[in-house]
Amino acid sequence: MTSEEFKQWGYRFVDWAADYIAHPEKYPVLSRVSPGDIRKQLPAEPPAQPESYEQMLQDLDRIIVPGLTHWNHPSFFAYFPNTGSEPGIFGEMLTAALNVNGMVWRTSPAATELEEHVLDWLRGMIGLPAAFKGMIFDTASLSTFHALAAARETITERSVREDGLSGPDAPRLRLYASEQAHSSIEKSVMALGIGRRGLVKIGTDAEFRMDAKALEFAIDKDLREGFRPFAVVATVGTTSTTSIDPVARIADVCAKFGLWLHVDAAYAGSAAILPEMRHIVDGVDRADSFVTNPHKWLLTSMDFSAFYCRRPDMLRRAFSLSPEYLQTAEGDAVTNAQDSTLQLGRRFRALKFWMVIRHYGVEGLRDCIREHIRLGKLFASLVESDPRFEVVAPVPFSTVCFRLKSGDADNQALIDRVNASGKLFISSTRLNEKLTLRFAIGNARSGEAHVRAAWEEIRSLNRQDAKGEM
Repeated sequence: MTSEEFKQWGYRFVDWAADYIAHPEKYPVLSRVSPGDIRKQLPAEPPAQPESYEQMLQDLDRIIVPGLTHWNHPSFFAYFPNTGSEPGIFGEMLTAALNVNGMVWRTSPAATELEEHVLDWLRGMIGLPAAFKGMIFDTASLSTFHALAAARETITERSVREDGLSGPDAPRLRLYASEQAHSSIEKSVMALGIGRRGLVKIGTDAEFRMDAKALEFAIDKDLREGFRPFAVVATVGTTSTTSIDPVARIADVCAKFGLWLHVDAAYAGSAAILPEMRHIVDGVDRADSFVTNPHKWLLTSMDFSAFYCRRPDMLRRAFSLSPEYLQTAEGDAVTNAQDSTLQLGRRFRALKFWMVIRHYGVEGLRDCIREHIRLGKLFASLVESDPRFEVVAPVPFSTVCFRLKSGDADNQALIDRVNASGKLFISSTRLNEKLTLRFAIGNARSGEAHVRAAWEEIRSLNRQDAKGEM
């Protein structure tokens, strides 16, 4: 492809992307295809001869887009939404064009140093201690995996790095997290050789926050029974309810028993850039590691997870391995990311976040989060104004857990009708053994009009069911 051809088609693809993000609401928010529909339209064998970009664009519209659930849609209120912002898209485009691999400093110094710098910016925006060293991963799942691998290296009575966790003299490890904690923690203990039985799920209070007294009791009991506690995971913004665990009290417990404290703030950590919300990270300054995902609430396109660790020496102990072909002359004067991660190849993710922060500025990002929190309170008030519904969890951020006061069958039927409408997309969870609807606001394109329209649609579909019209 010549430079002129690249420009010609580049303009076409940018035009396509600009039209898409300008009007995502013209599509049903939730894909309506059935399993296998996409593959049925694709040829069984790859093309033997080159095909045109014109044909690719046509197939993009004809085959691919109908099979997408549109996370850019302003009425996407399921899970934790994100925003494909324009500066983030430009950053992704340039990242692909530059095509660098930031595995060690020498392979692209700007990739390493910009990553360190933008994470220092974010650390200051959130109010984390300067002792926290940042790294970028794809998702919080991988960030948490690294945190727990580092925590495992603090076990002094055995070299897990050299001897593993097998054998008759291996300690029986214990990790603790709230029963509301994210499933990635359970996956991490599976992958790290600790096993699901090594994860103790601690009960929560009436607001779905970890019970610090129950945590202390569980650790003390395990010690008496010969287990080896080594880490605790606290959550700031749990997945189901966005509840905030009492991190300061949990830190006290960790200090008492000498345990690693990891704080999962994948969703809510971004809100700490608001001065009035800084309290949500109270106690985090005493944690050993921390994660938040700018791809959830800081207008950065998928994927971007910011991981911070106070004890990077433990990360290096867990993952450092430098064969001859990776050794460089710079030594300790630079950061070589491969020394602290499972992965070797690393994308230049810092570039898009650098561009997002510069485009919006800290105040612009704050304005967006403030507005989402306001809309969350608004939606909760709308729910509470209807006697058939109830809000079933606190609303500290912009996610509302609510349900019909009638049984699970009615709530499931309502969820199904709402999502089948194509007008909005919501998710569900289970709280106190009851099926619960989740309405999560986090897309920069979602405004008050979309929130009010979504509520009217929910009420309308519920009324229609009550009348037996659907």
